[in-house]
Amino acid sequence: MLPASAVDPAIRQQWRENGYWQDISLDQALTYAAERFADAQLNIHSVDRPAQVTLGELRKRGLMLAGALQKIGIGSGDVIALQLPNWIESALVYQAAAALGAVILPIVPIFGETELGFILRDAHARVLFIPGVWRGADYVERVQRMDETPELTAVVVVAGDREAIAAGDGSPCKFLTWDHFLADSSACTPNLTNPDAPAFLVYTSGTTANPKGVVHSSNSLLAEVAQSYAEGDDTIRVLSPYPAGHIAGALGMLAHLVAGRPTVLFDVWDPVAAVGYIESRRITSTAGTPYHYLGLLDAAEATQSDLSSLRACGTGGATVPESLVARAERLNIHLFRRYGMSEHPTVTQGNDADPLDLRMRTDGRARSGVEVRIVDDEGRDVPPGTPGEVATRGPDMFTGYTDPEQTRAAMLQGGWYLSGDIGVFDERECLTIVDRKKDIIIRGGENISSREIEDLMLRIDGVTEAAAVGMPDERLGERVCIYVIVEPDTHIDLLSVQTAFASFGVARQKTPERVIVAQALPRTAAGKIRKVDLRRTLRQECAMEKRENG
Repeated sequence: MLPASAVDPAIRQQWRENGYWQDISLDQALTYAAERFADAQLNIHSVDRPAQVTLGELRKRGLMLAGALQKIGIGSGDVIALQLPNWIESALVYQAAAALGAVILPIVPIFGETELGFILRDAHARVLFIPGVWRGADYVERVQRMDETPELTAVVVVAGDREAIAAGDGSPCKFLTWDHFLADSSACTPNLTNPDAPAFLVYTSGTTANPKGVVHSSNSLLAEVAQSYAEGDDTIRVLSPYPAGHIAGALGMLAHLVAGRPTVLFDVWDPVAAVGYIESRRITSTAGTPYHYLGLLDAAEATQSDLSSLRACGTGGATVPESLVARAERLNIHLFRRYGMSEHPTVTQGNDADPLDLRMRTDGRARSGVEVRIVDDEGRDVPPGTPGEVATRGPDMFTGYTDPEQTRAAMLQGGWYLSGDIGVFDERECLTIVDRKKDIIIRGGENISSREIEDLMLRIDGVTEAAAVGMPDERLGERVCIYVIVEPDTHIDLLSVQTAFASFGVARQKTPERVIVAQALPRTAAGKIRKVDLRRTLRQECAMEKRENG
């Protein structure tokens, strides 16, 4: 059973009184948007499956998909998982799940059978939507390689002729093609659901080896969308570079489905195509990690594209170089930083009208309705200007993790979420994130658990100790570097490590991109590895290599 909100009822009532919570379900919001913005277009940029559809058409087709799900027993509170790219079918699953009062669970497409199986079991998912073969990966084989997932009753394969798969392989799941699944379906009548009930679930890597299930209600999800795309401004046109399976990717999809904004999504990020859309469609709003913006700026300069329509350009998810903000400024793009996470999508952000130094060096001010504290290890507020752990509370905050113990460990009394990030406020009430308390690596905006990488390394014969740290990278923010100690006569190199990780069936971005064999590792008096020393040494080595390479 997914959790109820960990926030005090009096605080939730305050959010209602202040208008942040409208007390409508996700499906009610989708219905309203489809009626008001029926002609708003969703454009999917894809080499293999490009598509364009109106919101009104999506609503009709989504209700037909809901009818097909209803026929196999899916209803209110059930979890519907999709490991799909940003395709039209993804938008239809969102529509259908909301209509049934089910919980939407997008999963990162690059997750292998290890992560996928864990997520499906932890979420008690009932049905899964996958591609057939996409970008060289056979998703049907991936599902068949998973450990048992007893509550998963059906797997629907999009863009694949695989209805006969598993006809004797002993799998308890029934595989169906998309067309077969929709055959003879009829539109369902939407269910009325409690806006405080779980509506959306996404998994994020943290300090633990397994991903954590982050639960949002209709109220929390809609509060985030409402503040991102203010009602009344019908000039907003959105381009989202984020992949499916992330909270940011979901919010890009909801910009169209809930806010009715003309939206461009990518199944695979293409910065050259992106600048073409910005110029031709006069895109006003985009976001992305530094990786996305570096590609965008490179493409804009190479093609001499006109990006003057952009007026809301937020970035975050990784360290934002000051040089990136300055470079964007030269193209008249007023890039600003923002801070958030799956648990609390937008905590602080800048504004395109803010002074350059604020946008360049801070993560902005708290969003309307959001409260931020800086606390010590005992949960006590620290003096202004003193670094401490960032604790947040706001109407767009999650209701809790799928694991109640993780929820309790992450919350202070009063419903304050402990982010695990270290920040400091300046005299302008601007927050700057200065460090991470959590031991994670952020590669291209994706959180990667260091412990998971270390545990996988220790499965390799001859490896006795391992320490994973983030290696600085101008484009991705960080890449995975692993320090190892090995037994005598053991040969370990990058190729052998990458081959081993491929055999473990984990996502490619978790595979180490640098391996350093050490004789000893720096330690504390208690014997713990001092990763701060490893990071410092690695930064120095990377800086030296950069100077030597010009």
